[in-house]
Amino acid sequence: MNLLRQRIHNLIEQLAEDDLEQVWKVVHDLHCDFYMMKAIQQVKHSQQPWDTLTYEQVGSEE
Repeated sequence: MNLLRQRIHNLIEQLAEDDLEQVWKVVHDLHCDFYMMKAIQQVKHSQQPWDTLTYEQVGSEE
């Protein structure tokens, strides 16, 4: 993992300021996507069939 961190730091050092800003936007978006994907996967693993309501059950509660 340290090698990967060093490679990322070296890459960042080589980027121009304008490019760095664009890369940050892309990396930040990817980070948020992966965060949400992990959260969705955790819910899928912990969810039980009785944890959800059917369409009919939702309609009857209103």
